[in-house]
Amino acid sequence: MVKESKRHLIEDLKKQILGLQGYSVLSIQENSLPKLSLFANAFPNKNFPLEGIHEFIAIETEDTAASVGFINALLSALMETGSPSIWISSSRNLFPSAMQRFALKPDQIIFIDLNHQKEILWVLEEALKCENLSAVVAEISELSFSQSRRLQLVIEKSKVPAFILRNNPQQVNNTTCLARWQIKHLPSLLPDGMPGVGHPSWSVNLLKVRNAQPASFEVAWNGTTFQHLNQVQKVLQPLKKLQAS
Repeated sequence: MVKESKRHLIEDLKKQILGLQGYSVLSIQENSLPKLSLFANAFPNKNFPLEGIHEFIAIETEDTAASVGFINALLSALMETGSPSIWISSSRNLFPSAMQRFALKPDQIIFIDLNHQKEILWVLEEALKCENLSAVVAEISELSFSQSRRLQLVIEKSKVPAFILRNNPQQVNNTTCLARWQIKHLPSLLPDGMPGVGHPSWSVNLLKVRNAQPASFEVAWNGTTFQHLNQVQKVLQPLKKLQAS
């Protein structure tokens, strides 16, 4: 009985600590973001964390393009409630009309284009104070630990997640991020011989997860949500056979 009481006490303490670090104590069944459930098992409490920074490392130009598409898909899940998002950059790498591919409404995203990294950091911090946003995305190469700590303190009050895309950083230094992602393109999925643009797919590497182990996924966007790559391939296979006949 004493051991059982201690076990519950330890579990409660773990949940409290994780809550302070940006991890929800909800189970995945209670998660209001089913589109992100595919990644949930990689995080503590099997729940995609939102009260913190998600950092995306893009070394090559094509990695930046892959990360932009992947972040669009994440925003699609977060913005289902109807709340807007903000996207801050110095050299925008996306076309708003292309976001509709991810079931996004570009008119619900506020684009802010700035010239200097210091300006981006200041606007990012101020934007994260707006509690009614779904998320804030910022494209910035360098982020120090102290800068990330300032952002985390703001997020703890507003509960608004930050997706920071670091294009070709000079060094991948330590930050307070909940997760560090590296996204690479995989060939798009399309039935053989069929015209049009295929389903975007990615190799997703979680290089760092706070209080959990790194993980890797191969995923595709089927038009409405994330799916494992092999699941989308199975759906397309009958279409390929039909086209061949």
